[in-house]
Amino acid sequence: MGEAMIGYVTLGTNDLPKAATFYDAIAKELGTGRMMEFPTGIAWGTPGGAAGLALMIPYDGKAATVGNGVMVAFEAKDKEQVHRLYDLALSLGGTCEGPPGPRGDSFYAAYFRDLDGNKLNAFFMTAPM
Repeated sequence: MGEAMIGYVTLGTNDLPKAATFYDAIAKELGTGRMMEFPTGIAWGTPGGAAGLALMIPYDGKAATVGNGVMVAFEAKDKEQVHRLYDLALSLGGTCEGPPGPRGDSFYAAYFRDLDGNKLNAFFMTAPM
């Protein structure tokens, strides 16, 4: 078994308290919670588990912006969880980037953006690639 390639991913936010509500709900659906908190950021995940996600107010004091072509993908346990994550994100003020459905023969996914416009994905692999 190899080592994990990614330890965690950080996204920027311009409203940490509002964004935290969004990610608290997503993390809860994925079966995890907050693992670190700072005045300028929060990290979700499980120490020693899969890669986590951090949300930070940019260190340089400038506004957080969205990276064109950047996306964070959440691995769902089944197709139903893909739908739940997508519906949850939209109910919390996220926006649709592509509703749940098959993308090819073995990939089932939904695409959405968080409150700051960061692109996210919930996916389930239905068969090995």
